[in-house]
Amino acid sequence: MTASRRPVSSTSPRLRGFTLIEILVVVVIIAVIIVGAIVSLGVTGKDSQLERERDRLSALMAYVHERGGMLTLEYGIRCGQHGYRFVYFDSITNQWMPETVDDTLRPRRMPAGLTLTLDIEGRPIVLNDKALTLSKRDTTPAGGTISTLGGDITSSFSNQLADNSPQIMLFSNGDTNSFALTIARDGIGRSATLQSNADGTLKVGDIVEPKK
Repeated sequence: MTASRRPVSSTSPRLRGFTLIEILVVVVIIAVIIVGAIVSLGVTGKDSQLERERDRLSALMAYVHERGGMLTLEYGIRCGQHGYRFVYFDSITNQWMPETVDDTLRPRRMPAGLTLTLDIEGRPIVLNDKALTLSKRDTTPAGGTISTLGGDITSSFSNQLADNSPQIMLFSNGDTNSFALTIARDGIGRSATLQSNADGTLKVGDIVEPKK
């Protein structure tokens, strides 16, 4: 009698199909990519991140107008290419100072991929992220001194004024100077602009898609 043999499969191991687990893994990866795209651009195809930064900035401007009116303080915004910070005019020292008390008005940076451009009275302003840096002297009263091992260093009024002078003015009476601040998506051309109206109010522009 001869021993029975198992039938040999004609399918080579190299030609076998994907397992159910492998297919599920691929499906999950695709789903994660799709969800990430939806979160970034929004279900309607809009740039939700850009829209959120535009709305945040307009809300902060409205808050500053209200705060300035209550405290009788003149505020401004100092812009860099990738962020901005708020400053106020100190009537005692007669200079612009960074807002360091109200955490709502803390310096803010744009998320990666978003850039600021600014026009003042119709003229483009060159923005530099160095404008966002707070120096040590920003926390020292004008005319005061900083004690060091080498002696005392007198604060410079001219340097303080230059470092903190704002491009955008937010006056306590609700007025502003003439400006157009644009938040743009790098490499795409999608943007949203906040600009002052003739009566000093703020116009919040819609998101503009790049021209094809």
